[in-house]
Amino acid sequence: GVERVGIDDSFFDLGGDSIISIQLVSRARAAGVVISPRDVFRHKTVAALAELATAEQPPAPVRSSLPLVTLDHAERTALEADLPGLEDVLPLSPLQEGMFFHALYAGEGVDVYTVLTPLELTGGLDVPRLRRACDALLARHANLRAGFVQSAADRSLQLVHREVVTPWREVTLDGTSEDEQQHLLARVLDEERTRRFDMARPPLLRFTLIRLSAERHVLLMTNHHIVVDGWSWPLLVRDLLELYAQDGDVTALPAVVPFRDYLGWIAAQDRQAAESAWQSALAGLEGPTLVSAGARSDGPHTVPELVAGQLPDTFTAELDAAARSRGLTLSTVVEGAWAVVLHLLTGERDLVFGATVSGRPPQLPGVEDMVGLLMNTVPVRVRLDPAEPLDVLLARIQDEQTALGEHHHLGLAEIQRLAGLGELFDTAIGFENAPLDRDSVRSAARGLHIGVDDSAAPGATHYPLSLVAIPGSRMRLELNYQANAFTRAETEAVLGRLQKVLEAFVAAPTTPVGRIDLLAAQERGRIVEEWNDTGRSVAGATVPELFAAQVRRTPDAPAVVFGDTTLTYAEIDARAERLAAVLRARGAGPERFVAVALPRSAEMVIAIVAVLKSGAAYLPVDITYPAERISFMLRTARPELVLTHAGIASELPRVEGCRHLLLDGEGIPAADAEAEAVPAVPVPAVRPLNTAYVIFTSGSTGQPKGVLVSHSGVASMLATQREKLALSSGERVLLFASPGFDAAVWELCTALLNGGCAVVATQEQLAPGQPLVDLVAEHGVSLLLLPPSALAVVPEDGLPPGVTLVVGGEACTPELVERWSADRRMVNAYGPTESTVIATMSDPLSGRRVPPIGRPVANTQVYVLDGGLRPVPVGVVGELYVS
Repeated sequence: GVERVGIDDSFFDLGGDSIISIQLVSRARAAGVVISPRDVFRHKTVAALAELATAEQPPAPVRSSLPLVTLDHAERTALEADLPGLEDVLPLSPLQEGMFFHALYAGEGVDVYTVLTPLELTGGLDVPRLRRACDALLARHANLRAGFVQSAADRSLQLVHREVVTPWREVTLDGTSEDEQQHLLARVLDEERTRRFDMARPPLLRFTLIRLSAERHVLLMTNHHIVVDGWSWPLLVRDLLELYAQDGDVTALPAVVPFRDYLGWIAAQDRQAAESAWQSALAGLEGPTLVSAGARSDGPHTVPELVAGQLPDTFTAELDAAARSRGLTLSTVVEGAWAVVLHLLTGERDLVFGATVSGRPPQLPGVEDMVGLLMNTVPVRVRLDPAEPLDVLLARIQDEQTALGEHHHLGLAEIQRLAGLGELFDTAIGFENAPLDRDSVRSAARGLHIGVDDSAAPGATHYPLSLVAIPGSRMRLELNYQANAFTRAETEAVLGRLQKVLEAFVAAPTTPVGRIDLLAAQERGRIVEEWNDTGRSVAGATVPELFAAQVRRTPDAPAVVFGDTTLTYAEIDARAERLAAVLRARGAGPERFVAVALPRSAEMVIAIVAVLKSGAAYLPVDITYPAERISFMLRTARPELVLTHAGIASELPRVEGCRHLLLDGEGIPAADAEAEAVPAVPVPAVRPLNTAYVIFTSGSTGQPKGVLVSHSGVASMLATQREKLALSSGERVLLFASPGFDAAVWELCTALLNGGCAVVATQEQLAPGQPLVDLVAEHGVSLLLLPPSALAVVPEDGLPPGVTLVVGGEACTPELVERWSADRRMVNAYGPTESTVIATMSDPLSGRRVPPIGRPVANTQVYVLDGGLRPVPVGVVGELYVS
């Protein structure tokens, strides 16, 4: 419904930051018509803008030559002594400050802000004429003759030299094959990209002419980004080619709009108003949005890598139409899509990323023709609500960013200081809308055909991820990445997710943000279905049934060793059956609980097996726990009986309804007569879904909770252990864990249900250090599960080669993996108590690495989901859901 009167479509495509809108606003204000950048964003006052677009440009104002930097006498004297050809001393623009810092930080490493621009020249080339044009280009633009220094007063300054020598190099590659020529050309480009500029010695622009044949050349313009931004580059190329056509006659070109005008404009702005606006925009932000903080601290940055893609022309047109119909600019749509992707990558809902803005104020006459680094990087904050429709989110982003438009001149370092958080983001986005007129570029050389390389090339950026969107009939998306932070495959996946958000906006713009599916079909199938294809046929048996089967297989094999006592499977079975009969007579049975409050001993193992044989579930009680915790467990679970010793019973808290059954040290009741008078009670039917044991959580996240665990998961756990740990029937398994911890269940089942031997020891013998080392050696322990904190204090080589070591219960460090995985099978296990001890187990670990928690165990599925319960991609943090 908007009438377009004489306005180029790019006005609508690119919004308030495009060259046409900047020209219009600039002319409007010069003519006394009040039009703000917000009006341009909203496509208002079209007829007035159309009239201004065809109006004659008003004359440029008289420019001031007043100094922009105040120097004391000593500073001025020192500068004039060192640089007798000094023409001007200027401050740095906001982004120049940042790039100068990064140049100093890079030291002798690669400076990522070294920019290459290759121009393909076809036809008869006059090389001396081209050199004169390059000399004239530096003479025309004063800011290209600037060097950058830290003054004695610790101020960053750019010192403009009156004259500089144009760096020029010629490389001849003709006379070689096409393949060899391309190889050598690529090598020259790599050399230029990594060859640093001396920031204090101008010019920070050099030329390399590469001869491919008499009629084919490549002019390589290499500059530091600190002197030229993306908008300036085509202006610079236009001037160079016009100067070539004019044989270096600078007077044949229109007067330059000097970069110092922009620096003066910045100095005249209301700094307090800008600070207040940014402080308000970032108020309440709790922290930065970082996708790869750890990788960026490893050392100097490297030349970024690049993945790129083009949207189909039909879809680009649909995207453009969808944006226009809602009064949105394409840059806003891309920014909103990036925010949705960042939410997926980080899980954060209050997001910040960087956005490159032109920094060209419409109020500054001639700003559209100015060469220099006017662009700036500013933060974009997006508060994301998964329930908010996508188009509503985009409109809100546009409103918030438009309101900040007139404050884009404030430097990022200052904005970060106002936020009080230091670094705010490590991803950035740019919308390329440089005023490049390729037809004028090609015609300016008067017969020499100029080819502008449109192929994607890595940008100048230090961020781990940096997106550039390039509009056109087929929008191009280029994602730069640091290889020490992301792989190419990961970066391609990020770009694919961005495109899926754009597709969602076109197809269903009112979709709630949290419902947008960002996974490709193949990816979803892999992480949801393929990796969870853990179905395994296992015995549908209870723990007593599994133990009975093992007794039949190996009745005479050692089942438990404690000090000098060794009991066979048959002996354990007989003693446990005798105690189980007593328990059944005392009311034990399915879905009833019996507490085991015994010291570490063979008797403790007998008691646990007896409770399971009775059909009841056992509640392990660590007798070293505080009385308050033991009392809480007993009051909550209300066991039928508490199996204990006379000496221990007096120390246990008394809980109404909990009867004590005193054992004699060998797993039978202390009163023999009572044991012989036990009435025969039929063995109850116990099913796999009946409760096998109760484990109370640590209470680290609130009041401890008693978790009921059924028999059904034990068989699946055993199947995984046999596969991952390559168990043999003669394993000697150390019972290291506290009896009240679910790892103790894992240890006991691993021993007794696989034909192994449970090694029981006193608390003193299990002390991590030499006592534990001696115990392992004495009893030939071949399998043990240790928390990383205990493993960390075991003496070097304290565990023999060939032992199987499982770590769990805590995060394991790469250092521990490196130290203990050599010559041993080392596996990382993870799982909440509710999932029968473990939910996942890793493959054998090796080397220095952060150990994964592994894949789901048999008949278990694990899903990592975001706050909207959507599966997250590989490498993205989420919450683990187990089924």
